[in-house]
Amino acid sequence: FRNRYQYLEGLRKMGAHVRVIDRGAVVEGVPKLLSARVTAPDLRGGAALVLAALAADGRSVVEGIGHIDRGYENMEGVLASCGAAIQRRED
Repeated sequence: FRNRYQYLEGLRKMGAHVRVIDRGAVVEGVPKLLSARVTAPDLRGGAALVLAALAADGRSVVEGIGHIDRGYENMEGVLASCGAAIQRRED
């Protein structure tokens, strides 16, 4: 897909070192991710952003979660049951 890596912008906002080479993405480890406000562009990218937000220092906001809702039933509940500090907010 041409826009497969749209979510990488969000990961970069969180401090990730990611680059696209040919048809793959290369991710280099960083000491920590930072909190940020990001937008989920699609199902899998959105899930990656949620997981990155959980790993980041501070409070992150993932917007545009409609894709996630259609693909993962009660994602925040499942993650909270594993100990994640996560909540859904309707603004």
